[in-house]
Amino acid sequence: MLLAVPRETAPRERRVALVPDAVRQLARIGVEVAVESGAGAAAGIPDSAYQGAEVRVETDGKALLARADLVLRVAPPEDDEIARLRRGAVLIGFLRPLDDPQRAVRLAEQGVTSFAMELIPRITRAQSMDALSSQASLAGYRAVLVAAVELRKVLPMMTTAAGTIAAARVLVIGAGVAGLQAIATARRLGAIVESYDTRPAVKEQVESLGARFVELPLETGDAEDARGYARAQSEEFLARQRVLLAERVRAADAVITTAQVPGARAPRLIEAEVVAGMKPGAVIVDLAAAGGGNCALTEADRRVVAENGVVVLGPTDLPSQVAFDASRVYARNLVNFVQLLVKEGALHLDLEDEVVCGALLTHEGRVTAEAVRARLGS
Repeated sequence: MLLAVPRETAPRERRVALVPDAVRQLARIGVEVAVESGAGAAAGIPDSAYQGAEVRVETDGKALLARADLVLRVAPPEDDEIARLRRGAVLIGFLRPLDDPQRAVRLAEQGVTSFAMELIPRITRAQSMDALSSQASLAGYRAVLVAAVELRKVLPMMTTAAGTIAAARVLVIGAGVAGLQAIATARRLGAIVESYDTRPAVKEQVESLGARFVELPLETGDAEDARGYARAQSEEFLARQRVLLAERVRAADAVITTAQVPGARAPRLIEAEVVAGMKPGAVIVDLAAAGGGNCALTEADRRVVAENGVVVLGPTDLPSQVAFDASRVYARNLVNFVQLLVKEGALHLDLEDEVVCGALLTHEGRVTAEAVRARLGS
């Protein structure tokens, strides 16, 4: 079985789907690995590192895709890349199935069996394959560093000969994987941190990291779905939430927002008038920018400066900014999943397996994921 790793073509994508250290596990199950030349360069992994791991490096990426039995990638393929995949090939990667369900249709029409890493079930057995969490953790870490660089003050309290500098105040909205890592990073850097989430169940996790949990007088009801993600709330709820959160936003020096609902627009949590009331020079880093943003002023991958000097950032490539480590953990997620699909060098799809079935997006010419089929109206 030939496993191919193409060079990523998406803008600002520096990660690679497989690193040399992960190849040994694939060799043990009878998989031959080939990578396109330069695939790991942006992550700091030269072709020579793959060659040292006995991986074949090929210069013709198009020909490689046309021969591959199994293709691993990070970002979703474009239409021309889908067209190069042979019928019966298996594709695994981030495919954004709920955001772009038509891509699933094109994969099905091409006769490709595809697995979306976003659809990996959030169960104990699949934790080692949970690429969303591994990448979100790095995004939360990086978001705090980005905020610290933009901020006009230091994060920790510092005692100097000229007096004491007060610690900066950081508000983290959303205490999922990214939010919890942002809390931990901001605390390690010495900031005073508080966090808000619609799910009361995360209060203990927030406080265990040394942050204060912000409780608002809101009826959250069943705020968490079966996968552990926050549920979409009504506009009435969101409007009330914005009003109550405004005071905490204005008091913060830096705000990290992470609130997202899979397959839906990110909830609007910070209005423009609230930004206008923030401290001059305050910073908002909006991790939901790709989904429309939690802040009214957010623009994806742009630095927006409000009239009062508040900086609003909407980076969509934070894991890619630490591409070396992001690639390493993503490769581990992929290899752990591939080991469920390949036995003794041949593909064996056990559709009774909860993890395999849960991640399956297309198979035998049809879209199989029920949530995606629902979006397509079929």
